[in-house]
Amino acid sequence: MLKGQQTRAAILGAALALASQKGLGGLSIGAIAEALGMSKSGVFAHFGSREELQISVVREYHARFEHEVFTPALDAARGLPRLRELFNRWLRRVSVEIDSGCIYISGAVEFDDQPGPVRDALVRMVQTWQRALERAIRLTIDCGHFRADTDPAEVLFDMHGLILALHHDARFLRAPGAVQRAHAAFERVLAHYTAMPPAATAAKPRKRAA
Repeated sequence: MLKGQQTRAAILGAALALASQKGLGGLSIGAIAEALGMSKSGVFAHFGSREELQISVVREYHARFEHEVFTPALDAARGLPRLRELFNRWLRRVSVEIDSGCIYISGAVEFDDQPGPVRDALVRMVQTWQRALERAIRLTIDCGHFRADTDPAEVLFDMHGLILALHHDARFLRAPGAVQRAHAAFERVLAHYTAMPPAATAAKPRKRAA
């Protein structure tokens, strides 16, 4: 990379590390400049405002998330194998972030009631990931691995709920075994959508002998 690109990448890396610890609201040009031993004007030359820096951090986080979670999972076979790989990689990512924090989750708490470009960027990135997951769920249905009556939005809600529960119990409560419970709960979710509903599996009544 050119020197300017290297400097920008270094600033983004430091900003992402700081945001993981203090949230996007904790970012400032001055804090990044101090962390890198740069002048404020040097940081400002690459990011014209604190808001632009925050949005760039959101995009960088999403790019890394996509690289670590989404892209490698595409090597798995379509349907249930790929959906399981997506969730397991997502789970692994959250497990690593227990001591630092997930920008998607912390950002949602910080900016849920703060309209503006930063919130808009967060929403776009989260929705992009959710659309990718929903496509994987629909493929799982199309492949016959889930029941035909499965609601993709419901499966997505269940998966996202497990990730939020893991983040809460592991990061906030420091509860041991949270990762293992999340794995087990996901397998129960899969079993629910692969099992035939009771009405379909109920035995037909026998005809009485004449």
